[in-house]
Amino acid sequence: MTRVAVFPGSFDPMTNAHLDVARRASGLFDRLIIGVLNNPRKAPLFSIDERVALIERSVADLGEHVTVDAFDGLTVEFARRHGAGFIVRGLRAVSDFEAELQMALTNRKLAPEVDTTFLMTALEFGYVSSSLTKEVARFGGDIRPMVPAPVAEALAARVAADPRV
Repeated sequence: MTRVAVFPGSFDPMTNAHLDVARRASGLFDRLIIGVLNNPRKAPLFSIDERVALIERSVADLGEHVTVDAFDGLTVEFARRHGAGFIVRGLRAVSDFEAELQMALTNRKLAPEVDTTFLMTALEFGYVSSSLTKEVARFGGDIRPMVPAPVAEALAARVAADPRV
């Protein structure tokens, strides 16, 4: 039996907290698909294609069993399309748990064959979020400890090109 999991998110941009969860999930599952959500309710800094490319560069060392794919719609439908029996979600703090629990229970109702697995991010990344990273970058702060190198380069270039970002 092959254990397939999806790790969904908007990843705008991917942070070291996300990368930590992806790295550990890649050791737990035979296949891990990082699903980049194209959410029409959000105005992302990076396009869906840019996010996919940045994540692919950031996870290149995790092995060929880790892939990246864009999607829109329900996460459970994305999981079904990939034959995944698991959804991986990262938790930074207890405050994340309430929203994640509600989402996991909803997904369980929609797709009882798909389980949600929660992974706590490493302690050193517990404060990191995509929105915080973008804010620090906008004000010229050092984001290198917060994001993978390809993301740091892309984010610095985006802010340099348009500081109003």
